Amino acid sequence: MEPGTLSALDLGLAGLAAVAAGAVNALAGGGTLITFPALIALGLPAVAANVTNTIALAPGHLGATLAQKKDLAGQRARVTRLVPAAILGGLAGGLLLLFTSERVFRQLVPLLILLASALLAVQEPVRAWLLRRLARGSRHASHAEALAIVPVFAASIYGGYFGAGLSVIVLAALGLLVDDSLTRLNATKQAIGFAANGAAAVLFLFSGQVHWAVGLVMAVGAVAGGALGGRLAGRVRPATLRRVVVTVGVLVGLAYLIPG
Repeated sequence: MEPGTLSALDLGLAGLAAVAAGAVNALAGGGTLITFPALIALGLPAVAANVTNTIALAPGHLGATLAQKKDLAGQRARVTRLVPAAILGGLAGGLLLLFTSERVFRQLVPLLILLASALLAVQEPVRAWLLRRLARGSRHASHAEALAIVPVFAASIYGGYFGAGLSVIVLAALGLLVDDSLTRLNATKQAIGFAANGAAAVLFLFSGQVHWAVGLVMAVGAVAGGALGGRLAGRVRPATLRRVVVTVGVLVGLAYLIPG
């Protein structure tokens, strides 16, 4: 099916997938593992699906960052240091995606989905490790924190290219090199993720690869899903939801690996 021939039903399904992704992102993370395969299933080329997905979910990243704005207080120097690296990395990853042929990216899709699933699967162990590490009160020299620019830039390249699971990589890097509470590191992570994905999204606006009808429907759905996820907080166990999303991601990734 050509992207231009998507029916009202197709758009509705894309919107529902975005609602689910927005709720999942608000509760546990991993919404891209729902929306990206859904767009491919609707017939969008893989690169166009990834580009459209990035733009559609960008408002959610902004909302998550604003929600933790108070935890960014006092981190101006850190954010000023790391966000430019995230922006440059996101742009580099976005350019890399746009210069990847459809055939090559199609071949990478199952590996990217499985990688994102693996990152989501280790999210809770990474947080537990960080809590133990921070509880020990380890201290780094100030120059060690500056070294976080390197992994943040590298992770943001991945974020601009595909993005799912970026927060796990960034949080692990911050935990290794930055001394602060987990709450504040989470806020920094959100700002970095928004910068990387936002930079790629702005680049994609001019790529000619965006399916605007799908993107706009999904953007509305993702925002609605985020609000729904906020209302469901406390009623749904994030760990359980995360396991469901990981399972779905692994099954989808393996399905793409099977020649059809």
